[in-house]
Amino acid sequence: MRSGIAARMTLSSMVAIAAAMGATPAIAQDAAPDEPPSSADIIVTGIRGSLRDALKAKRANSEVTETISSKDIGVLPDVTIADQLARLPGVNATRDRGNASQAAVRGLGPRLVLGLVNGREVASSEPDRNVRWENYPSEIVAGVTLYKSQAADLIAGGVAGTIDIRTIRPLDYSGPALTLRGGALYNDGGKDIPNYSPWGARGSGQWVQKLSDTLGFYVGGTYQKQRNGFESFQGWGYNTVDTGTPPKLNGQPVNAPWGAQTEVKGLAETRWSGSAGLQWKPNEHWDISADVLYSKVKIDERQYQQWYGRQNGWGDWGGTIGAPGDIYQSGNYTLVGNTITGATLNNFSSVTNILSHYNEDKDLIASGLNARYSGDGWTVTGDLSYSEAKRDNVWAALATESYPQTTTFATGAGQIPSITVSSNPSDPTAQVIPSYYPGLYNGPQRLKDRLGAGKVDFYHDLNGGFFTGMGVGIRYSNRIKEMVTNTASVTTKNGGNYAIPANQLQSFTLGNFTAPPILFGDYDAIAANALTIGTPTLNPSQSWRVRENDFEGYLKADFAQDLGAVPLNGNVGVRFVDVTTDSTAQSAITSWNGTANVTSYAPVNANAHYFRALPSVNLNFDLTQQLKLRAGAARVIARPPLDELRANQALSFYPPNLTGSAGNPYLRPFMATQGDLSLEWYFHDNALLALAGYYKDVDTNIGYTQRQAVIGGQTYSITGPANGKGANIYGAEMTFQTPFWFVPALKNFGVYSNIALAGSNVRELAPASNPLPMVGLAKFTGEFDLYYSAHGIDARVAVKHHTPFTVMYGWDASQLTRLDSETILGASISAEIIRNVSVRLQANNLTNQAARFTWNNDVNQIARYEKYGRSYLFDVTVKY
Repeated sequence: MRSGIAARMTLSSMVAIAAAMGATPAIAQDAAPDEPPSSADIIVTGIRGSLRDALKAKRANSEVTETISSKDIGVLPDVTIADQLARLPGVNATRDRGNASQAAVRGLGPRLVLGLVNGREVASSEPDRNVRWENYPSEIVAGVTLYKSQAADLIAGGVAGTIDIRTIRPLDYSGPALTLRGGALYNDGGKDIPNYSPWGARGSGQWVQKLSDTLGFYVGGTYQKQRNGFESFQGWGYNTVDTGTPPKLNGQPVNAPWGAQTEVKGLAETRWSGSAGLQWKPNEHWDISADVLYSKVKIDERQYQQWYGRQNGWGDWGGTIGAPGDIYQSGNYTLVGNTITGATLNNFSSVTNILSHYNEDKDLIASGLNARYSGDGWTVTGDLSYSEAKRDNVWAALATESYPQTTTFATGAGQIPSITVSSNPSDPTAQVIPSYYPGLYNGPQRLKDRLGAGKVDFYHDLNGGFFTGMGVGIRYSNRIKEMVTNTASVTTKNGGNYAIPANQLQSFTLGNFTAPPILFGDYDAIAANALTIGTPTLNPSQSWRVRENDFEGYLKADFAQDLGAVPLNGNVGVRFVDVTTDSTAQSAITSWNGTANVTSYAPVNANAHYFRALPSVNLNFDLTQQLKLRAGAARVIARPPLDELRANQALSFYPPNLTGSAGNPYLRPFMATQGDLSLEWYFHDNALLALAGYYKDVDTNIGYTQRQAVIGGQTYSITGPANGKGANIYGAEMTFQTPFWFVPALKNFGVYSNIALAGSNVRELAPASNPLPMVGLAKFTGEFDLYYSAHGIDARVAVKHHTPFTVMYGWDASQLTRLDSETILGASISAEIIRNVSVRLQANNLTNQAARFTWNNDVNQIARYEKYGRSYLFDVTVKY
């Protein structure tokens, strides 16, 4: 009841905002090709043109879909396609370094979303299968389709949904031949960082050329350098009954923080991309195309951190709160529920200053060759594709340390986190690198993902009966993902403590929360004089290789029949999925030989196989010329994350405590049976009111937990991925978009809006005592956009809101956090100043919304508090 009231209140407030502002976005859904043309079909461009094209695509599709369409190259108003995806009904995007990144769809997280480019599965630089959509610039995208229901001829893998990015087909393109764009980016989150500029740049160029009526090509490229520095407060986690030996108060366990850190990131994220395509239609029978997409992302990140509690920590393992000598003394701590949310510690808890440098390079290439023949009622399509993604990253750091007499912190729900200490830990004149802890060097870590696939489809038109066509196809893919991890030793060059010259350091004050000043200095310059970095060596226990062979086939029939006055069409079919995996890694066993820890390694190999049949049916009823009802049912699958299929193990042999961590090469796939219902009313040109509902009965989930495993005749308690029980997920969505055609004075204004409600009793497997809701499940999501589009001007104001949902912390699926509610406000305007030349101004996150994350399904256990700042884009576009 309370969540329903909150959702209605949020909706009411957003509608009021939308009414006060007056305009809609540049995304949409679909319309029918058999609609009679109107004058609007000729004159509509810009935002309205994109909305109209998207409506037509949605209406014509046989499945429940959402569509983004770009009428001209680069008309989409966002920096990456991830921003546009987040505007669709039931879609949320998690943010990385302030940018929209991975997508959660209909209450299910990125692990259950299948990403395609031109209908082809693509490799990923993530350890699992997730696609980082910010790697795809909006300039290279001609359209995006989000499939929410399943058909037999669609690649299996999206329990939540399937997102298919489409690039340009030159012979089907009708926009300008040449588009050039250039401009500036500004992010104010890092404006106060010393020696750091928040200014960046962005540019792109695309050329589409039809050499004849049968041959055309396109080439394009983009460049973007974004400087999106920001401040962060982070909690390291909590000593709970699930993770350790928590202290007790009156005999009851109390959750105590392990420690915390503050951080400022001065980063530059540079992205280059290139794309090209060739299309040849030698006659009415053949359509042959080839395309390639390349994207390179380089992150150069200077990090300035303060760690609290590395030594003399806050966790109070096995302590008794309030007892003499305990670090949490009566009157000096705050307990909310069962969690310590603040305290003053008088135990000389350490403060560690960290100066570090992080580098990450990511490369993605996706290519394909497609040939289609149509004639005599037959269509035969062949497709070959190859994609490869690589990621290299290195983190290097140096440390100084101090031990102030007291440390005071406050991190509870509803407050901005704060931390203070009794003496200044960042005094530039008193920084010494200690020989016992001079720094860390992790990397290079290298991930490589290669995916080759081929498929052939046959389709035959049928006349004169219930069935209008029959299709059959097969697909084979081979995917190999491997991770290699290295580490290196760090020592001081003189073998003792090293005093950093004061002229190489300074400190500065944080602006988004209360904390001691941050120490600032150039890691590379200081480390060159102070540190010796050993040769990086392989860490076998963190390296692995997984190979997946996926063979799929399908049978599908399209049908059409009039049920009295109601036309019916749809499809029915079944897809078969046969998957074999092979995982190789190293097993590491660490034991005590009487004088030291000794680690031994042994190769591990594991194979697995599964077969699934996935029936599906989709029904479309044209109740009137404007009213369409869709219904669908399907069995759906999502293959396990590739990194969680790793066979490596890291075991500790200290009888009787035998513990360890490992992957699980025998994971079963996510499986669900789902039903979809959608009622769509296309009540005017560019207008839609749609109501949709869905239900998914999930067979099994995948999460991290502890399990018992017999290894070498011994029973170990292993922490790692495992299959958990399923349950159900259900939800409802409403989309409303229209120009204000009914008010003549406002006919060039319009609105695009959607809300999504979701519920589920599916839980993650951790923490065991209070499991989190499933990753991606937001009970309420809403998007409200207002637009103006006419006379060469396109303007948009957009508000996005979501309630809390569970997200992964970085790359590690075992680290789950809860993201608080967010409301994001953005706006953009573009205007044609002279013929074929336009300028654009775009602003995002205008309210500087804080992102707050918490641990263990407890709003009082802080994980991160970050403000990414406001971002602005100004550019000029020339079209010819």
